[in-house]
Amino acid sequence: MADRFRVTLAQLNPVVGDLAGNAAKARDAWQKGAGAGADLVALPEMFITGYNAQDLVMKPAFHLAAIETVRQLAADCADGPALAIGAPWLEGTALYNAYLILTGGQIVSTVRKHHLPNETVFDEERIFDAGPLGGPYAVGDVRIGSPICEDAWHEDVAETLAETGAEFLLVPNGSPYYRGKFETRLNHMVARVVETGLPLIYLNMVGGQDDQVFDGGSFALNPGGELALQMPLFQEDITHLDLERGDTGWRIVPGVEHPHPDTYEQDYHVMVLALRDYMAKSGFQKVLLGLSGGVDSAIVATIAVDALGAQNVRCVMLPSEYTSSESLQDAEAVAKALGCQYDYVPISEGRAAILNTLAPLFDGLDPGVTEENIQSRLRGLLLMAMSNKFGEMLLTTGNKSEVAVGYATIYGDMAGGYNPIKDLYKTRVFETCRWRNANHRDWMQGPAGEVIRASIIDKPPTAELRPDQKDSDSLPEYPDLDAMLEILVDKDGSIADCVAAGFDRDVAKKIEHLIYISEYKRFQSAPGARLTKGAFWLDRRYPIVNRWRDPG
Repeated sequence: MADRFRVTLAQLNPVVGDLAGNAAKARDAWQKGAGAGADLVALPEMFITGYNAQDLVMKPAFHLAAIETVRQLAADCADGPALAIGAPWLEGTALYNAYLILTGGQIVSTVRKHHLPNETVFDEERIFDAGPLGGPYAVGDVRIGSPICEDAWHEDVAETLAETGAEFLLVPNGSPYYRGKFETRLNHMVARVVETGLPLIYLNMVGGQDDQVFDGGSFALNPGGELALQMPLFQEDITHLDLERGDTGWRIVPGVEHPHPDTYEQDYHVMVLALRDYMAKSGFQKVLLGLSGGVDSAIVATIAVDALGAQNVRCVMLPSEYTSSESLQDAEAVAKALGCQYDYVPISEGRAAILNTLAPLFDGLDPGVTEENIQSRLRGLLLMAMSNKFGEMLLTTGNKSEVAVGYATIYGDMAGGYNPIKDLYKTRVFETCRWRNANHRDWMQGPAGEVIRASIIDKPPTAELRPDQKDSDSLPEYPDLDAMLEILVDKDGSIADCVAAGFDRDVAKKIEHLIYISEYKRFQSAPGARLTKGAFWLDRRYPIVNRWRDPG
């Protein structure tokens, strides 16, 4: 019997729907594994289709094409190590999320996912059929158990595999990031190792898909839960892992343990990678955004430059008579510090034309929010015109606090194709700006040093749609607002929970009301990078029309 077994772990970034491209990545990984003397080359969950492909997987033409692509991949990789790859699988009328083992030119084993997640961003119960509890598959004379992603979060699949002869566990995943997710994964996997006494390899996908970012960070555990290997976060990597058989069974030979940065760096990397992959996978190369001189557009511009390079980012200042000289100076300073194009497009003349056009209809009515929002919508129109003319995708810049309570103008500053900070509360925006000024990494394409000057971070937030306007005129101070939003949105808490945390009941009820009545805006808003389990996209699915309010 073999006393050493080599697994090539391919932590790679697929593109949803690109069957040929994903297969090419798999072949390249297999060739690298063959060159390194691997016995098995492993790819993540649903790799051939990309993940999370949602309802696309149910389309018969698509899943049949995916299965045929895997069959061709098996033929291409006939002479060499076995190849394990995630793919849809059809048996009769049942469609499975499967892990397919290819060797000798054939698909020789199929593992079908048993536990189908049906929460947060996942709808697998409506897409796939649940597979049975099964036993291990063999690669040579070694028996391997592969709980697929969610299956490893439950005791029964791993226990069944251990009881039926699995010698180690290889867990393929499409597990997206949220803040603190790695610790949750690690705790579950340590539990499986302790319960079964088997080594465990956790292989995760990497890359952005719509709002989700798969953060990689694959790792391996020896019996007892000891960490044996940890692959890098947020980047593609191919690692060759060795197991050795001793008197007590298999153990993983310790490898490199890449350290994990703090949550500010992880969040920032997610926002950069999300935008970079959203652009690359949708076919755009350049972006533009309105640069107001405020903190939100400043951090979005910085994220864009770090993701795409300054040569691919256009910043546009669209001042009105309410735009302060400080905002003009701050906006230009950001663009100059980042090295990106800066355009100056005043809106006063266009605003006056619109007001003159509407004057007969508005005669006798006092000016108010309508006239304020015309400014925002005119900016949206002009930015979209530039987007169309130059082929540059418009980024929107609303933070999570504003998105939550609707402090944004639909068809105005909400216009755009992607929002990198959609899941970042305002208080965290400030801290992220400070973090970026103080830190630079090799995955950032922008310059090191202070790119968002202190005057932008320290000044009171304002929309500058009327004289002396401040956000605090309409909303609680952001530390209080964000604390209530974390209770009501992220923790799904109640008015009573807000009161228990020290907030005024009437203020909490006002914030809850704003959250509910803003649902229609969020329904039409651009996607953005998911940083928490309370993100405004697939994590939260509320009715647009809703009269219920917490009596508190």
